[in-house]
Amino acid sequence: MYKVNVNNVTVHYQRLGNGTPLVLIHGLGEIKEGWVDQHELANEYDLIIPDLRGHGESETYEGISIKNFAHDVIGLLDELRIENAHICGLSMGGTVAQEIYRQAPGRCRSLILVSTFHYAPKTLGRYFLKFKKLRGKLLTPKMQREVAARTCLYDWDSEKANKFFQFYNPKPNSYRKSMEACLGIDNRKLLPTIKVPTLIIGCQYDTVVPLWIQIMMHESIPHSELVIFKNVGHIAKLEDTEKFNRTLRSFLGKHSEEQVR
Repeated sequence: MYKVNVNNVTVHYQRLGNGTPLVLIHGLGEIKEGWVDQHELANEYDLIIPDLRGHGESETYEGISIKNFAHDVIGLLDELRIENAHICGLSMGGTVAQEIYRQAPGRCRSLILVSTFHYAPKTLGRYFLKFKKLRGKLLTPKMQREVAARTCLYDWDSEKANKFFQFYNPKPNSYRKSMEACLGIDNRKLLPTIKVPTLIIGCQYDTVVPLWIQIMMHESIPHSELVIFKNVGHIAKLEDTEKFNRTLRSFLGKHSEEQVR
């Protein structure tokens, strides 16, 4: 476990393995340890796995935004003297990956965008926030965590649920701010400009970010690849770990030696 000060924020992160750098960015309410099933990739890649500000051990709650999340990750790469890396993000982490490309495209060897989105209509966002606020008043924290698990997971068994609860640890001080940041996303003009190899992963039964959104992203990003996971909800890395890791290895294996365009 490591930590470093970037942008006046203490960012805690894991680093393990050797090879081409691969950054793994967690989703809303998650923590860096949620990528534990991907640690096996360390036999080929230099894994850098941060806690975004307001999540896990990175306990700074000020300045929470997708822009600052991305700026923090870029700052972490600067501190580690890593010129460029493959950038993989899940859900909110996928919006951070897109923002990293916006801010510093030369730092991205490739993008892996998992169960994520590129645009949140303002009207939908307002209704969603009202719904979440009402649910927060009616449900206990324990009940809210169970609802989140049942929303995210398609295959509801005890082992997967327990693992979800272990790594899904939203903090009240940052969760709402992070959610509001997600609902301000509009990357419709960015996607057609992406020139690095891009893999988009969507899941058949994702009720958080429906599959049709990843299909739209695939159609917008030139020469992108789309992989659809069947019988999986929002978190393919947890529900179908073997296929998820194999998919990442296959994609990265094709592009690890390519020069950044």
